[in-house]
Formats: sequence, C-alpha cells, structure tokens
Amino acid sequence: MNLKDYILNVENFPIDGVGFKDVTPLLNDAKAFEFAINQMAEFVIKTKADVIVAPEARGFLFASAVAYATKKRFVLIRKPGKLPRQVISVKYDLEYGTNILELHKNDIKPSDKVVIVDDVLATGGTTEAIIELVEKEQGIIAGISFLIDLESLHQKELFKQYPLQKILKY
Repeated sequence: MNLKDYILNVENFPIDGVGFKDVTPLLNDAKAFEFAINQMAEFVIKTKADVIVAPEARGFLFASAVAYATKKRFVLIRKPGKLPRQVISVKYDLEYGTNILELHKNDIKPSDKVVIVDDVLATGGTTEAIIELVEKEQGIIAGISFLIDLESLHQKELFKQYPLQKILKY
C-alpha cells in the first residue's frame, strides 16, 4: 500500500509558503491507518521498548494505537498546564520562537526503554525536547518512529544515533 496516496498537501497552511502534510485522509481510511500502525508496531517490537511517548496532538493518534497494538505503556507529552499532576518541563527553540513541553514526573521509570512516536519530523525541535524529558527521568531512547519525514527541513544525520523509522519521506 502506498501511504502517500492518503496524505494531502495543503498549500499555504497554516501560513503562506508552507505546504502542510494533512494526515486526516489516512486516519479516515481504516485500511491505510491499520497499515501505518502495523508498520510502527513492528518497529516498536524490534526495539524491545517498554514505553511509547508522543507529543500532542497528532502524535497521540498514532502512538496510542501503536501502544494498544504492542501492549506497551503510553505516556503523554503535553504543552504547559495540560497535565494535572507534578511535571517536569523542557523549554526548546522553534524557528519562530520558543515552546515548552511537559511530562508527568515518574511516568518514565529509570531504565525504561522508550520509543518516541510522532506523525511528522520537520526541524526536530519537538523530538529533541522529548529526548531531553525522557533522559531527565533516566529513560533510554530505544527508537524514534515518524510517519512522515520532511527531509528538507532538518540535517540529514538528525537522530542517526537512535534506531529510526521514517515511513514516508518528502
């Protein structure tokens, strides 16, 4: 199955000059979604991970399904003020400012093997912040899985020190 058939390019969204990769047609097709989740699940099983983490919001859609399929724990990475218990935070840079991500303290246990699952790799800033959060809790990055890699927006060698899955490349 060619998953690119289920990704739409929306020009000038969210701002002029950006070609947004819309994954909602993939989510709207049960067979395409299942195919994508199965590929991610196979990767997670190979890494021997204990935990799957993902950033909001589209990362949750893929990661929760992968966690269910692999019977792994799922940990949320959220923006400030969204998690109700004590959190650890990381501030990180974006090309147009800064942002903060948070994780519930103790959701990652020391030596947990963690796979990060997300829909799109663009500049890598969000993923770098997630790695920092996991390592603050003494977790080990066992792998990183992306549905889509926007290759022109980051260095070619980004995250090469980890087992890496990039299902679609643009």
